[in-house]
Amino acid sequence: MSNFLLRTVSGIVFLALMVAGMLFYPLAFAALFFVVMYMCLREFLTISLGERWLLQQKLALLTASTVYILSCAIAFYSIDVRWLAVAVIPLIALSASIVLAGNHDTVEDTAMMYLGILYTTLPFALAPFMVVSGNEFRGYVMLVVFIIIWASDVGAYCVGTLLGQKPDSRKLAPSISPKKSWWGFWGGVVLAAVVAVILHFVKWMDFPLVHCIILGVLISVSCVLGDLFESVWKRRYGVKDSGRCIPGHGGMLDRFDSSLFAIPTAFAYMMLFGLL
Repeated sequence: MSNFLLRTVSGIVFLALMVAGMLFYPLAFAALFFVVMYMCLREFLTISLGERWLLQQKLALLTASTVYILSCAIAFYSIDVRWLAVAVIPLIALSASIVLAGNHDTVEDTAMMYLGILYTTLPFALAPFMVVSGNEFRGYVMLVVFIIIWASDVGAYCVGTLLGQKPDSRKLAPSISPKKSWWGFWGGVVLAAVVAVILHFVKWMDFPLVHCIILGVLISVSCVLGDLFESVWKRRYGVKDSGRCIPGHGGMLDRFDSSLFAIPTAFAYMMLFGLL
């Protein structure tokens, strides 16, 4: 199978799973993003730490999993929010295991575990609260966020390829990602805003039009920041792809780097203006 065909088939399957997981049932939503969150954190830890601090890596994954599962249980099944305190147990165990470790020559590495938990878990722990209104599951809210993310990526790629690769084109962050241009940045922002307007008029975004436009712009900008953040991290560790779990597309973190910044941004804006 050619690489193009492999990328196409795996991309279609991946997209179908994403849409189905976000739309149908809370349990499907929870399962989908648990797998994504777990894989993203595992890739982050594997590349950042390699074979060092293996016990602590497992405890970091356990902490992240506990936070996420409890967040879903609170949002979807209305368990008392105080249960979230249970997540402190594996977090304390992680800290204690670092203190009690026999060798502290690479103890600076352990900061990456705490960063990884914050970086990959916070967005997906917030996600369940974006798709629940009272007892109603509104998975389409998250789908709308991802449609805008995808629109931003498409706009940035198309405009950046068409206009941003000329010799006189200004680069967005040449020391981090030499191919990204300001043309691509504005192409992503404009298409994201246009798609947000379309989603408003087809009743997929039931917010006032001005909020839809602002959300489109904010999501697009945060996508760029998320992409550049992952690029900085991959350059630091000398890797091209975060993994190989999606044939032809690299790792899970490669596919969700933008959303790790976009989801918290959208959540914060919606909460601030009472849209949730």
